[in-house]
Amino acid sequence: MGADDELVHEERLSPNFDERSLPVTMVVLHYTEMKPVGTAIERLTDPAAKVSAHYLITEEGGVIRLVPEDKRAWHAGASFWRGIPDVNSASIGIELDHPGHEPANGGYRGFAEAQIDALIPLLSRIVKQYDIPRANVVGHSDVAPMRKTDPGELFPWHRLADTKLCLPRPACLAAGNPFRNEGSFFLALERFGYDITDSAKAVEAFERRWRPERITGVPDGEVAAILWQLLLDRDQGRTR
Repeated sequence: MGADDELVHEERLSPNFDERSLPVTMVVLHYTEMKPVGTAIERLTDPAAKVSAHYLITEEGGVIRLVPEDKRAWHAGASFWRGIPDVNSASIGIELDHPGHEPANGGYRGFAEAQIDALIPLLSRIVKQYDIPRANVVGHSDVAPMRKTDPGELFPWHRLADTKLCLPRPACLAAGNPFRNEGSFFLALERFGYDITDSAKAVEAFERRWRPERITGVPDGEVAAILWQLLLDRDQGRTR
């Protein structure tokens, strides 16, 4: 029995895991992009699929444990964050029951209130237990920008930020855009944590997280100012 048992409503343990090679230092949030939720659970527990996550949260707010936290679940795939190429070993993965951007599932839409209400206490316990920096509570698109778009531009990051579970969008951009050219911008983006192998996809991922109202894949003054402020806050010790 773990400290989080009161937050977990069901166990549907998956065989898809192995041993960690790194301590837990991040949380990766996903959407399932499969409907109904039973389809997602079947896939995440199917040995042939070779995918899993530690938790799945239904739209009704049910929390299902799929893999024990001390094990390495297979949720992030080929990914990278802040110098770590084996994100699965360093993270806890949480899947959110959601149609995603798939038109066949009804199209992209907002996340259910009950789901976010269940996510916040679970995430709070995880962040506290493992002393996870707010900058390391990320979306799948942050760690795999060339392949993924989840949880997407409608995910309510502000609700997590309000409870200090992730970084807030910088409110003050007084410093403006200090980057002399795109090269210096992309070096800074990599320094913040992103894989910049595909520069346009990296910018899209950054925008999806930090400026979701406009996603272009092209760095502009506002995007640069946001990035600069995030780095400034981190370098000056206001975040980590």
